[in-house]
Amino acid sequence: MTACEGRQRTMYPGQHSGSRWACPGGNIRGESPGRRQRARPWQRPPGAPGALPAPEAARAWAWAQTAPSSSGAGAGPRSAPGQGAAAPRCPGRRLFQAGPGASSSPDTPIHRQKQWFQETFTYLFAISNSAEASEAGIHLVSGWQIFKSPPKEELPFWSDIVLGFRPMSEAELQKFPQHRFGQAFTTLKCDCPPYLLWLEKRLKATGTQMYTRKVADLWELHREYDIVVNCTGLGAHQLVGDKQLFPVRGQVLKVHAPWVTQFIRDGDGLTYIYPGIHRVTLGGTREKGSWSLSPDAGTTRDIFDRCCSLEPSLQGAQDIEVKVGLRPSRQSVRVQREVLSQGGIKLPVVHNYGHGAGGFSVHRGTAKEAAVLVEECISALQASSSRAKL
Repeated sequence: MTACEGRQRTMYPGQHSGSRWACPGGNIRGESPGRRQRARPWQRPPGAPGALPAPEAARAWAWAQTAPSSSGAGAGPRSAPGQGAAAPRCPGRRLFQAGPGASSSPDTPIHRQKQWFQETFTYLFAISNSAEASEAGIHLVSGWQIFKSPPKEELPFWSDIVLGFRPMSEAELQKFPQHRFGQAFTTLKCDCPPYLLWLEKRLKATGTQMYTRKVADLWELHREYDIVVNCTGLGAHQLVGDKQLFPVRGQVLKVHAPWVTQFIRDGDGLTYIYPGIHRVTLGGTREKGSWSLSPDAGTTRDIFDRCCSLEPSLQGAQDIEVKVGLRPSRQSVRVQREVLSQGGIKLPVVHNYGHGAGGFSVHRGTAKEAAVLVEECISALQASSSRAKL
């Protein structure tokens, strides 16, 4: 249900023991084409720290790429790598939660989703409890998920991971007269723009270089890099020809309503209210297969009316802004190792995309899994190099 969507499309070259890595994408700041740098080979800047050991370096850029690769309703279009189609941008705050029956990737095994969720929650909770919480845009938030009748799973797989999960009391349910059952808990919220800047700052501290490059085919990188990590979100539809990848259009509203401090989510449908630091997000829609980034006035009114039915005080909300974006979705998240080969030359690729609307909730976990696959690629390259010397 949640995601920090793909505003960035960045390439992160790193270096270790002669190996070169590439992460196809765009710019972490979503910069305009006029500000982009010309692509160039990776070089360590003067005074930069030495290369991280392979696992740490791999985790650094794999993790940073995963969160923005996942998409929800975004702030507007920009070109994705290797294609002319518009890509979504980060809309702002995202709630750390995966609602029952709302899995973005239904064919991904529950135990795998839970592991990703647990690893991500644990990591972000530590940030929320640190001096860097404000800079990173990670904070705790409490609220309710409500149902018109008890769901089949009254204890979703994430219930023992979020904080204080419990059934709503009768007194709490009186706030929602059309609903008979609810769940109360405390979870995490992310203000995406500062979170991406915080990630960028941490990566630069390791000596990581970031630059923009348009990639039409992963194979064109084989002369410059030994390993490629593909975190291009919807761009993978054309970049690697993944026909299992499809957009899920989302439209949300951003409003000024500082009195709204608790989240509300209708577990039966598409309606949600997520308070942020400066704005409140009202949603939403889930339109499978739609590539349109044009706001729909009728949908805007419908979203506003639905949210006001759950929180009548929103009638006084001001500065309503409409956001539209595309979530890169698959039946199963693709975290997978592949080897491209042409004319006896091989290029190891690690894919990490297709998180749908749940990317923020699992981004750290999937990045760690992708990093393990990168380590396997490095080991294979080193073994191959050793055999060649014999």
